[in-house]
Amino acid sequence: MTYKNFTVETDADSIALVTWNMPDKSLNVFTEEVMIELDKIVDQVTGDDGIRGAVFTSGKDGSFSGGADITLLKQMFDTIQEAKASGDKEAGTQKLFDRAGAMSQIFRKLETCGKPWVSAINGVCMGGALELSLACHGRVAADSPKVKLALPEVKIGIFPGAGGTQRVPRLVNAQDALQMMTTGQNLKPSRAKAMGLLHQVVPAEELISAAKQMIIDGLKPVQPWDEKGFKLPGGKVYTPAGAQLWPAASAILRRETNMNYPGAQAILKCVYEGLLVPFDLALKIEQRYFTQILQTTEAGMMIRSLFVSMQELNKGARRPNDVPETKFKKIGILGAGFMGAGIAYVTAKAGIPVVLLDRNTEAAEKGKAHSEDLMTKAMQKGRATQEQKDQLLSLITPTADYADFDGCDLVVEAVFEDSSVKKAATESAEEVIKSTAIFASNTSTIPITDLAKNSKRAKNFIGIHFFSPVDKMMLVEIIMGKKTGDKALAVAVDFVRAIKKTPIVVNDTRGFYVNRCVLKYMSEAYNMLAEGVPPAMIENAAKMAGMPIGPLALNDETAIDLSQKILNQTVKDLGENAVDPRHIELVNTMVDTHGRHGRKNGKGFYDYPEKPAKKHLWPELKTLYPQQNADDIDFEELKQRFLVVIALEAARVMGEGIVTDPREADVGSILAFGFAPYTGGTLSYIDGMGVDNFVAASKKLQKKYGAQFKVPKLLNDMAKNGETFYSRFDPYADKSDQAA
Repeated sequence: MTYKNFTVETDADSIALVTWNMPDKSLNVFTEEVMIELDKIVDQVTGDDGIRGAVFTSGKDGSFSGGADITLLKQMFDTIQEAKASGDKEAGTQKLFDRAGAMSQIFRKLETCGKPWVSAINGVCMGGALELSLACHGRVAADSPKVKLALPEVKIGIFPGAGGTQRVPRLVNAQDALQMMTTGQNLKPSRAKAMGLLHQVVPAEELISAAKQMIIDGLKPVQPWDEKGFKLPGGKVYTPAGAQLWPAASAILRRETNMNYPGAQAILKCVYEGLLVPFDLALKIEQRYFTQILQTTEAGMMIRSLFVSMQELNKGARRPNDVPETKFKKIGILGAGFMGAGIAYVTAKAGIPVVLLDRNTEAAEKGKAHSEDLMTKAMQKGRATQEQKDQLLSLITPTADYADFDGCDLVVEAVFEDSSVKKAATESAEEVIKSTAIFASNTSTIPITDLAKNSKRAKNFIGIHFFSPVDKMMLVEIIMGKKTGDKALAVAVDFVRAIKKTPIVVNDTRGFYVNRCVLKYMSEAYNMLAEGVPPAMIENAAKMAGMPIGPLALNDETAIDLSQKILNQTVKDLGENAVDPRHIELVNTMVDTHGRHGRKNGKGFYDYPEKPAKKHLWPELKTLYPQQNADDIDFEELKQRFLVVIALEAARVMGEGIVTDPREADVGSILAFGFAPYTGGTLSYIDGMGVDNFVAASKKLQKKYGAQFKVPKLLNDMAKNGETFYSRFDPYADKSDQAA
C-alpha cells in the first residue's frame, strides 16, 4: 500500500519502518489527509501477520513534527462558526466534539492494536507529534541539540487534547506533568528521559536500530495503564501527597496566570479528573474539556494571532511578491553600541557576514565583544559549543573604515538617536555602498521620512526598529517612509526573516506603532498616580490584567529621564496642549528633584538594592500625591483602564493608516510589550469584546477619567455597521488562497 505522506518498509526482522515525510512541506504537520493515512497504516500494521511491530520516525532532517497544521485548527473553528450560523448549538457542539476526538481515537487505536510501536524521535517533536509518541509503547530519541520535546498548546490558548493530559501524568509524577503542560516548556532528551517520557537516548546514527532492537527484545504491546495493577507514578489523587499537590497547583496557576487562560485551567481539571477514572473514560473527559476550550474567545483569538498570524507574518505575508528574494552576502552595522552590537550578534548567528563599524576600532571591537559574551553565556548553559562560538565571531568584522561597507546588500544604522549624527552617518555610508544597496535606520523616535532626506536615494531608505535586548526580543518594526520603495521593503523583510525575527510593517509617524501604545500604557499609570491610586495597586492591576510587567517597572527599564525628554520634545513640536501637565510635573519631580532616572542608576519608581535583595517600589512614591483609600477603588476598573487605553491607541493607529493589517497590530502588541496574550492582541481584544461593547466601555471611562478614552471615528463607524477589525481590514481580501 502506498501513501502520499508516509512510506512503510518491512525489514528482514519483520519490523515495519513507518517514515513520515510530507513532500510539499519543510516540516511534518498533522492534516486531515495525514490523519486518514495514519489510521490506515495502523490498520495495515495490525492486519499484516508478516509484521511483528512498527517503528515510527520522520524523514525530515532535524525535525520529527511541529504538531497540528493551521488548516486542521481552521477546520475546527469553521465547525464552530457553522454551528453559530445554523443556530443549532447542540448539534454544532457534538460535531466539534467528534472532530476534537479524531486524533485521540487514532492514537488509542495504535496503542491497543496488539503490536508494539516505537517512536524514533530525530528532532523537534511538538504537540500532537509528542502525543503520538506517548501512545507508542517505546520511545527513543537522538542525543542531539535538534531534539526538543514539548506540549506547547497552552501558549496558543488550548491544551494537549489528543491524550496528552492523560498519558503524561501516567508516565511521570503529576507535579512534573502539570509543570510541563501549563508552561509548554521545551525538554531536552536527557530531561525527558529522567522524567520518564523516553526509554532511551542514543546517538543519532543509532536511532532506528535502537528503536527496532526494542521490538526484537520483546517490547510489550501494552501500555502500563492498560495492565492490571497499574500504579500512578505520583500516587493517587486522594493521598497525603495529593492533598499537598492539588491545592498548591491551583494556587500557583492563579498566581502565574491570574486565571486569564482557560486552557491552562482546563489542564488541571483534565489531569485531576482523569486520574480518578479508567483511561478510556479519562480520554472522554479530556475530549469534553477540549471541545469546551475551543469555543472560548481566548482560544479563538490566541490561535489566530499566536499561531496562524504569527506563521503568516514569519513567512513574509507583507513582503512584495514581485521582488526577488535577497540572499545576503554581507551586512553592514553602523554603530557598535548596545543596539548595534545586538544586531550584529543576531545577524552573525544567522550565518551572515557582518561589518560592525564605529568611530574607532576600539569601540567596534567592544561591540564585537558583546557577541563573545553572549556566546560564552550560551556555552555555560549548554546551548552552544566552542566551535559555534568561533564560527559566529569569525563572521563579525569590527572596523572604523566606511570603505569596508563596500559590497554590503544592506546597511543598518544604529547610531545615537540624534538627527545630525544620523545624517553624517548616512552620508558617509552612501559614499561607499553600491547604488542598489538598502540603507535602514534603527530609530525609535525620529520619523523615517525626515531621516530619508539625508539620503540621495530615498526609495532605498527604510526604517528597521529593533527592540532591546535584540537577542531576546522577537519583534522588528519595519517603517516605510513616504518615498520608500518595494525593493527596500522586500529586503528589510528578508533580513528580519533571515535573523529569525517576526516583521511587522508600519507607515511613518511619531512613535510608529509600538511606542505609541507603550507610552499610553505608562501615561495611564501617571494618571493613576496623580489620582492617588496606591502604586502597588497600579502595578498589580496591570499584571492581573495580563501584562507581563507593571507600567512603573517598565518605565524604569526604559528610563524615566527618557520619558522626560520625550515629553519635552512633544511640547516643543506639538505645543503644551499635547501633554498632560501632571505628567511633566511627575517626571520632573522624579528626575530633577529626586535624581531617580530608572533602573540604570539604581533608583526610579522602584529601588534596586544589591543582590540578593529584590527590587521594591520606592516607599516615598506614595507621598507625592494624597492617597485614596484602597478599599474604595474599583480594582477591575483599573485593570480595564490599562487594556482599553492601549487598545484605543491601536485603533487610532489603524484609523490613521499607520498599521494597515490587523495581524500586525495584534502580533506586534504581544511580541513587543506583552499586551495581554490571552486577548490575542490589541485589536482582537476589541473584536473579542464586541466593538459596540468596547465603545460603550470607553465612553464610560472617558466620562470618568478623561480624553485618553475618547473613541475615534473609526470605532464609532464600526460599531454602527456591526464590523470587526478582521472584517473591515480583512488581511485576506485580495488573496484567493487564505490557507497557510
